[in-house]
Amino acid sequence: MTTARLLLCLALAGAVPATAQVQRIESPGHRVTLLELFTSEGCSSCPPAEKWVNALEEDPRLWERLVPVAFHVDYWDYIGWPDRFASPAYSQRQREHARRGGLGSVYTPSFVVHGEEWRGWFRYPSLDLASPPPAGIITLDVAADGSLVAAFTAAQVSPQPLELHLAVLGFDLRTRVEAGENAGRTLEHDFVVLGYGRFPMSGASPRFTATARLPAADTPAPRRALAAWVSRQGEPRPLQAAGGWLQP
Repeated sequence: MTTARLLLCLALAGAVPATAQVQRIESPGHRVTLLELFTSEGCSSCPPAEKWVNALEEDPRLWERLVPVAFHVDYWDYIGWPDRFASPAYSQRQREHARRGGLGSVYTPSFVVHGEEWRGWFRYPSLDLASPPPAGIITLDVAADGSLVAAFTAAQVSPQPLELHLAVLGFDLRTRVEAGENAGRTLEHDFVVLGYGRFPMSGASPRFTATARLPAADTPAPRRALAAWVSRQGEPRPLQAAGGWLQP
């Protein structure tokens, strides 16, 4: 074997383990609905809404038609119970929806479905996601070290710059609330946003790409998933979403 061939074989052999550690999450070509819940452990009306969202883990449409995320807002903390999952950035996202007309006002619990306010969660057992239109494909290649390469092939021409949103979600989380409106209750949380980031995408329509890292999540969780969506730069409304379980 020549020296050059030996070096090539060694290089390929060394690349196999690295490749094997990359996890791919990919959306279908039809529109996947991003369902956002804005909630707080300090709000007595929120546990029923969270229970409804938690049940979506058993929905057969999860990740293929529907990506749920629960943003815990911080503006309830003043009543005496600091929500450990809350962030000013999550409250800011809710206010962005209100400024853009997606929400009539800022309140909890509130649902935003594909950028629009939705009040039907307590009346219907599930969302109507029939006949979703084409939206393009998101692919996410997540390495074991948390680095990530994303691509979006749009179904329609988008002359505006795009940005990638990433949210690390936690499951099987419980909190014993000692103060505030939910004092004495043990709350169960799934789809909780533990880390959130926005990243500019490069390229030109129809294909856009971005490199990023998984957002830092200070709270450990028994199970984690990744939610991602693409929007026009500076706009909260998603063009397409993707999601999937993260490997332990």
